[in-house]
Amino acid sequence: MINHRSSRILLPVRMGFIWISLAVALVLHFVPIGRFYAVPDFVALVLAFWCVREPRLVGMGTAFLLGVAVDVAHGAAMGQHALAYVALAFACASMSRRLLWFSPAIQALHMVPLFLMVQLIMLVVRLMAGGRFPGWEYFFATFTTAALWLPVHYLLLLPQMRPVDRDENRPI
Repeated sequence: MINHRSSRILLPVRMGFIWISLAVALVLHFVPIGRFYAVPDFVALVLAFWCVREPRLVGMGTAFLLGVAVDVAHGAAMGQHALAYVALAFACASMSRRLLWFSPAIQALHMVPLFLMVQLIMLVVRLMAGGRFPGWEYFFATFTTAALWLPVHYLLLLPQMRPVDRDENRPI
């Protein structure tokens, strides 16, 4: 006998929901926090989630557009976020089939090096443009972003989950 609560079949994702979640992440990214270094990169988090779950729908083109939007809004070195997000999208899409075999908690551990890569790319571009090293606190965002993987995973999959009350005449 199969435990139906643990083996759920997900409904197909709606493209509108993906765009809304990315727009919400973009808005959260623009909230003024000040000099608090542990603020997660919400755009990178949601982008990585959709690149892992739906690599054919969300990819490097979406990552580039989101990165340019963040660069323009922050007045950062042009291409800083775009380059980092494109690299993240490529890495997530190439690892997606393997990552989906793991539990969300283990996936979060696999995402730490990818989020660190995003931080390093943005730091290198900033330093090449003449900026100063922000200090080691700059990398705290890597760990807070990875820590949010688990709640974001369940939050973004919630609309796709089938209802618990099943029709006994249908096999799935």
